[in-house]
Amino acid sequence: MVKFYQHTSSFEHAWDNVTYAFWLRYPNPFASHVLGCDVLDRSVDPATGVLRTTRLILKKGVLPRWGRNLIKNVDTYIIEESVVDPRTHTMVTRTKNLNHVRVMQVEETQTFTVHPENSKWTQVKTEARIISELRWGLTGRVESFGINKFMDNSAKARKGMAHILERLRQNAAMAAATPATAGAPSSGSSSPSKE
Repeated sequence: MVKFYQHTSSFEHAWDNVTYAFWLRYPNPFASHVLGCDVLDRSVDPATGVLRTTRLILKKGVLPRWGRNLIKNVDTYIIEESVVDPRTHTMVTRTKNLNHVRVMQVEETQTFTVHPENSKWTQVKTEARIISELRWGLTGRVESFGINKFMDNSAKARKGMAHILERLRQNAAMAAATPATAGAPSSGSSSPSKE
């Protein structure tokens, strides 16, 4: 049996800002379980401007008491592949775990688009599949745990993105408030004398 999850959310920020925040979302206070994130490959199609990125993410896992004999090392490697199309204002990300796949495989797809009702906002559609190949009557139990944990982590991920977006907004406001003449000589200063 497979557990499915779907959720659509929105951010009151422009698509450009949300997709930029996506690359900056680690670290944040809601992602303490993320231990590392590395870019493995990145390329831009010169004809279309489409950006393709592959990243490897290391996360610290959590197991219920009844599952602690199933896995010795709970750290999980996640492969994340993303495609950003600046012409259609669409970003699609796909992630899946590389280890512990027999116990539980989590496959997630997120699609970031301009919000259909407000062009200054961004809509995010999240879809996931949780699959366990365990037998002995544990499949349903593992998949139920997986879907509940995924929903909890998705809520934290949205809070993390909101945190990063707010920091970007604050930085932009500070930059806009800084006088453009900062560092330039004041109008009352005299010209340097020629020797």
